Amino acid sequence: MISRRRFLQSLGVGAAAGAALASAPFSLEAFEPSRHGQAVDAKSALGANRASAVLLNSNENAYGPLPSASKIMQQSLAWANHYPDFDYDALVLAIADSHKVKPHQVLTGCGSTEILRTSAVTFLGPGKKLVVASPTFEAIGEYARVTGAEVVKVPLTSGYAHDLDAMLAQAASAPSLIYICNPNNPTASLTPRKDLETFVAKLPANSYVLIDEAYHHFATESPEYVSFLEKPIDDRRVIVARTFSKIYGMAGMRLGYGVSAPETAQVMRRCQLQDNVNMVAAQSGLASLQDPEAMHSAARRNAADRQEFFSQAARRGLKPIPSYANFAMMDASHPATQVASYFKSKGILIGRRFPPMDNFVRISFGLPQQMQQFWKVWDGMKTT
Repeated sequence: MISRRRFLQSLGVGAAAGAALASAPFSLEAFEPSRHGQAVDAKSALGANRASAVLLNSNENAYGPLPSASKIMQQSLAWANHYPDFDYDALVLAIADSHKVKPHQVLTGCGSTEILRTSAVTFLGPGKKLVVASPTFEAIGEYARVTGAEVVKVPLTSGYAHDLDAMLAQAASAPSLIYICNPNNPTASLTPRKDLETFVAKLPANSYVLIDEAYHHFATESPEYVSFLEKPIDDRRVIVARTFSKIYGMAGMRLGYGVSAPETAQVMRRCQLQDNVNMVAAQSGLASLQDPEAMHSAARRNAADRQEFFSQAARRGLKPIPSYANFAMMDASHPATQVASYFKSKGILIGRRFPPMDNFVRISFGLPQQMQQFWKVWDGMKTT
């Protein structure tokens, strides 16, 4: 086990990167869109007592971290006066081992959003394009704009998959980074693996693709879904992002990672903070990876909660978009802002508006008693 500083030095950062990678822009000015507005909403709707909060708005894991990770979180505080070098090394090695890749192919992040930001800063700039679905997770678009890149939004297909042909057409005119969130946020829908493989084969030589697998663990039962980490392809332009925020219930700890080819990871690492993973996150992330049984149990629990949500929706004549995540999206037949405002008045927060799907609402799956409250408020809304 070596310190992270010596580990990074041993990689010879930048030495083996290709000419296109070596010329990548570098900026420290791109930040994730603030959650401050959501926090203000929570306080105004629910008061100061967070224990009473019904938060179905951010696709969080309502059950919290795995029990084994929670225990480690408490213990790790005793080491808070030390830098997390040793813990970082152990985490990287565990991630690499779990995906059968080399440690220098792994980039850790302060949440997977740092991997999105790093990708944007590394591969975008003036005269380049970020190509994204509409709607999808918005953060990377904000990062791209700071670099001076053009952000191109491509509507989802009628089946709520990424329109890969249209995205390729946009990438053909300029060096591009294409962002694919699969399963997609906010629609919880899938883009089939076979279509993605065809897409990557047609990808222009000067473009990269970032596949965000934040909701991977909730989609594995679908025959159309195969992770690009579990079944990788040999292409240095493919970057895969994962997070500990969802299945592992560690959204507040801010821990994620990316995996790519060695030369791609090498140049991306130049655009990151050196100490971007704290002691508690590193140790609890490692504990989570070492407890696959609890992880699979959490996935089964989510599947049951999802089925219950769809059963309740069907009883009311509702047809949510088929979900492969820990949330669902459905047509409320009213503007999403009005529906969210109504729920807020009843002490429940649901997902924000996602243009152009202005009448659709995104509902994160909460605890059973929280979902009972949700449906009670929903029924009340329909009678007012």
